[in-house]
Amino acid sequence: MNTQSITIDIPSDILLALNETETEFKKGIKITLAIRLFRLQKLTLGKAAQLCGLSRFEFEKILSENEVPISNLTIEDVMTDIQKLK
Repeated sequence: MNTQSITIDIPSDILLALNETETEFKKGIKITLAIRLFRLQKLTLGKAAQLCGLSRFEFEKILSENEVPISNLTIEDVMTDIQKLK
């Protein structure tokens, strides 16, 4: 898998204030970005999981913990599908 690095400058005291290592902070940023892009429907569930280096199941668990729905289906969508199946 090809990767690309993006550099973001963060004041050094931020990591101290958060009591996190650089690695922990990077992982948190990736997860937060993946959740945001998934919510905006810019990334699929699989691609969002890939962005933060997690399995799809692990990412679904994080979405659940953050009360983010996995599906964007509405009641109307489901009812329309039911009518089509009849």
